[in-house]
Amino acid sequence: MSGGWQGSDRKRRLPPGWDRLRRKILVRDPTCQICGINPSTQVDHIKPKADDHSHLQGVCYPCHKSKSSSEGGKAAAAVKVTRMRPPEQHPGLKD
Repeated sequence: MSGGWQGSDRKRRLPPGWDRLRRKILVRDPTCQICGINPSTQVDHIKPKADDHSHLQGVCYPCHKSKSSSEGGKAAAAVKVTRMRPPEQHPGLKD
C-alpha cells in the first residue's frame, strides 16, 4: 500500500481505534464480501461514513477499488457544475 496515503487527510479522519476495528472486520470476513473469491485485505463502508460493524465489510483490493471508483463517479455526476464567469461575446461579433 505504499503511497496510498500520500497527499490524503483520510487517515487523520478515521475514527479512534480504527486499526483494531479493521482487524476485527478482516477476521470476521476473511473472504471478499463482494466477489466471494479473493481474501479480504481492505475494509469497505457499506453505508458511507458509518463506522459500526454492521456497516463495514471485508473486501479484496480489486473489488474495493472498483466499488469506490463507481461511487466516486456517481458523486461527481451528481454535482451540478455552474459557470463561474458570465459568457463572453464571440470576438468576431464585437463592435
